Amino acid sequence: MTSAAFAEFVIEHEVIGFFPEPLTLKSGRKSHFYVNWRKATNDAFLLDRLTDLIVDDLAQLAPDCQTLYGVPEGASKTAVIAALKWAKRSPKFGLGSHVLAMGRAKPKTHGDPADRFFIGQPQGATYVLEDTITTGLSLFQCLDQLLEAQVDVKGVICLTDRCEVRDDGLRVAEALKQRYGENMRYHALSQAPQLLRIAVARQNPPDALVRALAAELGTSVADLTSLKKG
Repeated sequence: MTSAAFAEFVIEHEVIGFFPEPLTLKSGRKSHFYVNWRKATNDAFLLDRLTDLIVDDLAQLAPDCQTLYGVPEGASKTAVIAALKWAKRSPKFGLGSHVLAMGRAKPKTHGDPADRFFIGQPQGATYVLEDTITTGLSLFQCLDQLLEAQVDVKGVICLTDRCEVRDDGLRVAEALKQRYGENMRYHALSQAPQLLRIAVARQNPPDALVRALAAELGTSVADLTSLKKG
């Protein structure tokens, strides 16, 4: 369930919004709404606030986390800053207590094999951070690399799950369990359907767009507009 503070951050800073005409996403799918974390993660003030929220949620969802690892490029910057804040909250924080891990988008072909995938290899209980999840392709590639390197991956945390059904009929949360086992934890700090209900209530988009959004989400117009004031 999305926390009120996290949902407010997403709406206030326009991380989620509407397209009157559908656009093609990175996944190749067409959509009438976007989830774009770049604005929040490219601004130092907003990134500071966002990583505070992430660390607050980590304390509740993954208190065993020793390394927070961002999916290369997409969530690397956010994960490194959040990981530093998380480490500093630990009563064990000190020399050698935590690692700041980053992944390489392309594996290194020379040098120490331990550095093939990483600039700082994850240590201990590791959680993977992703910004937006649609079909999970980039996430699964990242998990495969981590597991190949024998990293102790405990779970995945994403900023926003679009909650889409993949081509195999599964949502990402289900596909994770099927591919990596029931012990692979999954936490979405926000979910697009819930965020869109708030955005629709506040922005009052045209009826035709609301119908298109409802059809895309596989829900009813009444559900999507359930937070609108009469």
